[in-house]
Amino acid sequence: MTPKTNKVELLVPAGTPEKLEIAIHYGADAVYLAGRDFSLRNFSANFSLEEMQAARHLTREKGVRMYVAVNIYSRNSETRAIADYLKSLEAVEPDALIVADPAIFMQARELLPDVPIHVSTQANTTNTGTARFWRDLGAARVNGARELTLEEIRQMAAESGIEVEAFVHGAMCISYSGRCLLSGYMEKRESNRGMCCQPCRFHYTVMEQTRPGRYFPIAEDPRGAYIFNSRDLCMIAHLPEMIHAGICSLKIEGRMKSIHYLAGVVNVYREAINAWYRDPDAYRIQDRWLAELSAISHRGYCTGFYFGDPDQTAANLDDIIHPGYRFVAKVLAKASDGGCRVLVKNKIVSGDAVDILSPGGPTREDTIQRIVDEHGITQSLAQPGSTVTLYLHRPPRAWDLIRRRELRSLAEAP
Repeated sequence: MTPKTNKVELLVPAGTPEKLEIAIHYGADAVYLAGRDFSLRNFSANFSLEEMQAARHLTREKGVRMYVAVNIYSRNSETRAIADYLKSLEAVEPDALIVADPAIFMQARELLPDVPIHVSTQANTTNTGTARFWRDLGAARVNGARELTLEEIRQMAAESGIEVEAFVHGAMCISYSGRCLLSGYMEKRESNRGMCCQPCRFHYTVMEQTRPGRYFPIAEDPRGAYIFNSRDLCMIAHLPEMIHAGICSLKIEGRMKSIHYLAGVVNVYREAINAWYRDPDAYRIQDRWLAELSAISHRGYCTGFYFGDPDQTAANLDDIIHPGYRFVAKVLAKASDGGCRVLVKNKIVSGDAVDILSPGGPTREDTIQRIVDEHGITQSLAQPGSTVTLYLHRPPRAWDLIRRRELRSLAEAP
């Protein structure tokens, strides 16, 4: 089997400047991010205009493409403000804009004619005709709706004449292409304007009208029930099928996820994609890839709608799966004496057995030999938020992550 000439893109979320660095370090081909307004993740820290310009400089330096999301559904009162925002992006020179609203699409075409436009998943492009519609308007790419099967995406990619992007990993929204009204109805936080409070993840119970204050769980679970709670998408076992379907870009969801989540997921998919292109005939799913994805908090994995299997889209009636690891530190730089300066994220104790997450391969086991504070004094432990120097058997690289192996096993995780 001959690999495709044009390698599929690994598209990674970057909700903050720190997450951008992590995405690049662990192998993103492209990143998507947003300004402080007009995107669907307004509760992510996102980027100021100055930070976005710095991000553009960094992505160019590293050879990574940068896409800016402007994918809310706008109101009349925002037309002028969105136009001003789009004009400000001219100085950033993104590789593409991600847009859902046709009005914003037309504004972007007029104000930034040289910037390609990618049509967001929120536009729920479900057929080849719609993909051609966007192509004829001048779009460069569409994101195939989450509701599509892989065969429907294959047909769209083959017949539409436009690039087709699809999600490969991450949270699945319970609503139609992510267009949910629950958050606005329950908490006055509109999902389609970037303020979703994720009510599909709430614990729900039933109360009988004549028995106020008595709550009955909907499922046999003392913690309540997650009646809308979809499992997370994970297509690591089906990368060849996605590549053969003609998908140009494999998108990871998660601008609001942690850097530990981002590092682990990106590292696995980067390694898997590289392995397939290196030798498609010898490609095999690696147990350690599955183990790594299981080592990250998730809601149970499924293949979504890709294979038309209704069991894959059944709600997850359990809680989040928290495996036996805790992210403890991000490496800032190597020290001249063989140690490494780290930013502590969770308490570290001298003697801790840890894993080092580095790009391009499996995690490496190590042990914290010594902790030295900023005054050069050896300490028995380091608290979150502090910057210390750690000494291990082999120092990691800048931007590598360190996690501690907890005593409980994966099977014992709640």
